[in-house]
Amino acid sequence: MMTTDIKHIIQTYLPDYQGTAELITGSGSNRVYLRLTDAEKGSLIGVYGSCLAENRAFVEMAKHFGQKGLPVPKVIGDLSADGHFYLQEDLGKQALYDAIAEGRKRGGDYNEAEQALLHRTMAELPRMQFLGGEGLKDEWCYPKAKFDRESIMFDLNYFKYCFLKAVVDDVDEIRLQREFEQLADDLLCTSGKEEQPSSSSTRQPVNLSTQRTFLYRDFQARNVMLTPEGEPRFIDFQGGRIGPVYYDLASFLWQAAARYPQTLREKLVDTYLTHAKPFIGEVDRAAFNGRLQLFVLFRLMQVLGAYGFRGYFERKAHFLTSIPPAIESIKTLLEDENSVIKNFPYLKEIFSSLCKNPRFQSREKAEGLVVRVFSFSYKRGIPEDLSGNGGGYVFDCRSTHNPGHYEPYKKLTGLDQPVIDFLENDGEILTFLDSVYKLADAHVERYLERGFTDLMFSFGCTGGQHRSVYSAEHLAHHLHEKYGVKVELTHREQGIFSTLN
Repeated sequence: MMTTDIKHIIQTYLPDYQGTAELITGSGSNRVYLRLTDAEKGSLIGVYGSCLAENRAFVEMAKHFGQKGLPVPKVIGDLSADGHFYLQEDLGKQALYDAIAEGRKRGGDYNEAEQALLHRTMAELPRMQFLGGEGLKDEWCYPKAKFDRESIMFDLNYFKYCFLKAVVDDVDEIRLQREFEQLADDLLCTSGKEEQPSSSSTRQPVNLSTQRTFLYRDFQARNVMLTPEGEPRFIDFQGGRIGPVYYDLASFLWQAAARYPQTLREKLVDTYLTHAKPFIGEVDRAAFNGRLQLFVLFRLMQVLGAYGFRGYFERKAHFLTSIPPAIESIKTLLEDENSVIKNFPYLKEIFSSLCKNPRFQSREKAEGLVVRVFSFSYKRGIPEDLSGNGGGYVFDCRSTHNPGHYEPYKKLTGLDQPVIDFLENDGEILTFLDSVYKLADAHVERYLERGFTDLMFSFGCTGGQHRSVYSAEHLAHHLHEKYGVKVELTHREQGIFSTLN
C-alpha cells in the first residue's frame, strides 16, 4: 500500500521526476516522508500531509526560522496548489536519538561524546525559543496559537482519563480537579507564583512566562538531526506555539526513555542558561529550578496520558514499556524535599501509590522474573514443572466452545486466524480469559514485589490444539506486554516453543 502511495505522490506532484524515491519510516501517521535523489538536484525530502493547517504551519514557521538564521531545514519553493505537498532540505539520516542510543542501552550512562551532543543541542535551544518567538504570527500556529489554560486542562484530562482511570480504581474527582486548577494557575502564573528569588539572592526575578518565546512542544532527541560535524538541526516543529521556555527543557531532559542522570540534567540546564544569557541576563537558579519543576510535573503527566492512550486503549504494547521510566522520574520529584509536588497533596498521594505499584517497576526488576506458559492435552497429563516450585496455575479450557468439533477447524490450531475468529466471535473464551488475566496480574505483581523468579501457568483442553493454544498464547503476550517480564511459551502438543524477552 505504501509503495502505491509513493507512486501516487510522485505522479501527482512531481510528474517529470526521474530520480529515486525512498520512504523514510517512523514519520507521523498523517504524513509521508520521501527521500528524493537525482543526479542534478541531489537529495531533497518530499513531504505529503493530509492536514492542510499542519502543513502550512511547518512551511511558514520554517521560512520564519530560516530568516532568523535558526538551524532548521530550508523549505524549497511553496506548498503545492492543494496544500498537501512540499519539499524541504535533506538534513541527512542521523538523528540525535540514534547517535546517543548506546547511552540509553547503558541505562543512562552517557559517554563524553554523547554528552557533548546533548550540550550542543541545549546551546542551540535558547536561540530557537527567543529568536523564533520574535515576529511569529499567531495564525501560523496549529492547533493552538498559545500555551493557555485550555491546552493545559486538555493535557491534564488526557492524563486523568487515558492513564489514571485505567490504573487506579478509586479517584477522588473533586480533589483532583481542584489540584488541576491550582497547577494550571501556577503554570500560567495567574496565582502570583512567578519566579521568586531565593532568600540569599538580591537578584530580581525574570518574568520568563510573559515573554513571547517559541514553545516547540515536541522537543526530543528524535526531532534533532545531526550534521556530519555533529551540529544539531531541528525538525518537526509544526505543533509549536507561543509559550514558556520551561516546557521544552522539561520535554527534552525528562524524556522517559532517555533516562538522563540528574547530575547530567543539571549540567545541561547550566549550558542552557549560559546560552540564554544574551536574551534574559542572569537568573536566580533556585527560582528557575522551581518553575522548571512545575513543568516537569506537568509534562510527565501529559506523556503518561499519551502512553496510556496508546497502550491501554489503542493496544500498542510498546508504549507501555515507557510508563515505568516516567514513573521513575516522578519518584525523583517525590524524593526531593523541596519539590513543588508538596503543593499538590492529592497528586503526591496518587504518585506515591503508583511508585510502589509492581506493575510500574523498572525493566531491571521485571527481568528477574521468568513466567512459563504451557498449552497441553489432558490426555497426556499436566506439564511437568522442572523448576521445583510445584507447578503453578492450571486452567481447564474444556468448558468453552470447541472449534475442534467442526470439520473446517480440525487441522488448524489456536494460532490460526480462522480458529481465532471462531473463538472470539463465540465469546466464551474471552470471558474465561478475563478472569484468568485478573488472577495472573495479581500474582505477577506480587511476585515482582517480592523478587521471586519463577511462575508457571498451564492451559489444558481435550487435544491441546485449539482452546488451550489460544489461551496460552494470549496470556503470554498479555503478561509480557503489561509487565515486561520474560515469558517462555510452550505449546506442548504442537511442538512449538518460543521466548518473549
